[in-house]
Amino acid sequence: MKKYKAIFFDWDGTAVINRWAPVDSVISKIIPLLDQGIKLFIISGTTYENIAAGSLHSLIPVNCLKNLFLGLGRGAYNLGFNDAGELIVLSSAIPDIEQRLRIDKAAFEVHQYLLKHYGIKTDIVFSRPNYCKVDLLVENDRKENLFLQSDEISRVQDLLLSHGYTYGLAGLLELARKIGKQNDIDIIPTTDAKYLEMGITTKGDNVSYFMQHVVGKNNITCNECCFWGDEFRYLVEGVPGSDAYMITPESSDCDFFDVSGETSLLPGNVVGVGGSIESFHKFLTQQLNLY
Repeated sequence: MKKYKAIFFDWDGTAVINRWAPVDSVISKIIPLLDQGIKLFIISGTTYENIAAGSLHSLIPVNCLKNLFLGLGRGAYNLGFNDAGELIVLSSAIPDIEQRLRIDKAAFEVHQYLLKHYGIKTDIVFSRPNYCKVDLLVENDRKENLFLQSDEISRVQDLLLSHGYTYGLAGLLELARKIGKQNDIDIIPTTDAKYLEMGITTKGDNVSYFMQHVVGKNNITCNECCFWGDEFRYLVEGVPGSDAYMITPESSDCDFFDVSGETSLLPGNVVGVGGSIESFHKFLTQQLNLY
């Protein structure tokens, strides 16, 4: 087992089974690593309030928080902690009101296009910091598991085909980019099958920031960095999973591990280990035993 100095990981589905699940197990494993000076990075599309119910700072000793970082909101926020253990914004990518309205307008026009030409009904979440979520499976409630479910790829493909839309998920990404350009905004679309996300950043922007401003400045090499997630696999050809965006020019030589159990369509530099959150927790324990 290699000893790592920087560990990046997704939250829902990798560190915890879902955002409402107990966090005691993973917290008990990351505290000793932080205390050893290991840099840990939570990279998630959600907000701080959905990471340990917004109480992460109170669960970890103040002296350890200096080594913990969060890249949240699909590239919107890069967060850290000051010497007093207070959460601070290190950088952000929040659009001004004009950009925000262009993103919203583009998302609504995707909704209109699918409804007008194919009779596909969608809902839109407008409240995310720098992107919109177009719900393609409006009758599918994920309940507490707010990440890709095993049958959702086939379900959304069947839905699109049943309405005569033959371009698939890759076609929806291209549609989002095209409509974005028509509204003078460079949309970077992603999807987890249920949602088509339309915004100006991705998890890759979080990773690029931390690779430059934390990993690089601490003289940590790519050989000493690893990334863990449960959505690295391509949903279909040409459509990366959300965690695949953590593979950036700065991080591509690092080690990548997927706990989903899906081995098909994984990017070439990602190792499928399966085992869900238990695999990640076991890895954390193994790392601590190396120190």
